[in-house]
Amino acid sequence: MESFFSTEILSALLTLTFLEIVLGIDNILFVSIIAGKLTGKQQKKAVRIGLAMAMILRLLLLLGISVLMRMQATWIKLDNPIIQAEISGQAIILFLGGLFLLYKSTKEIYEKVELKEDQNIHLRGQTSLTKAVLQITLINLVFSVDSILTALGMSNGLPHAGMVMGTAIVVSVLIMMLFAHPVGDFVNQHPSLQVLGLSFLLLIGFMLLAEAAHLSHTEILGQTVGSIPKGYLYFAIAFSLGVEFINMKLRKKP
Repeated sequence: MESFFSTEILSALLTLTFLEIVLGIDNILFVSIIAGKLTGKQQKKAVRIGLAMAMILRLLLLLGISVLMRMQATWIKLDNPIIQAEISGQAIILFLGGLFLLYKSTKEIYEKVELKEDQNIHLRGQTSLTKAVLQITLINLVFSVDSILTALGMSNGLPHAGMVMGTAIVVSVLIMMLFAHPVGDFVNQHPSLQVLGLSFLLLIGFMLLAEAAHLSHTEILGQTVGSIPKGYLYFAIAFSLGVEFINMKLRKKP
């Protein structure tokens, strides 16, 4: 037990916790936007359930890591003059998750931009808690697979790796639960931030499609599909948020 509190493991724990929080930003955005379509107390309930499901799914995937690793094996093989690919179960999950994010983000942007306020209020009343939780659970599964595989890569060869990853998951989700409501309320009060957040989800959906193609070693007309580095994506998100906060301060000036 003393070795668990060594400098190496504590450093890895802090790094993994920070990584899980960063990777959970898109999760919080999606949960907040979906919960925003509910009314009253259902919003807070949906956020709590959504983040709790995120933690449970990550821990279950961590416990069933052997099953997750087997999903990296090839399920479907494509070999024709146009496309060559070795599609795994993991790639299928990421691909379907990316498609779902693209569809949901595009639909939400359309409703925010094209529909009038009273029409949006009417749509909000039509969304049920069960439907919202189902959507949140589906996307949580995709984010959880991506999160666990990233954490595995960082903790490779680390003593007590499973315990460190499990602790990082629980701590990061508890921190996200603490800030989810203020973040959700702030985003829902600023329409420009809602559209920006949905645009981020579009980017993340596209990144998941590219990641699925990369994991499948996909070649289209002889050109290999590469992955999009997450660091670039999150830097773009942070930069865009910074610019938007400056614009918000400028709009408040008399």
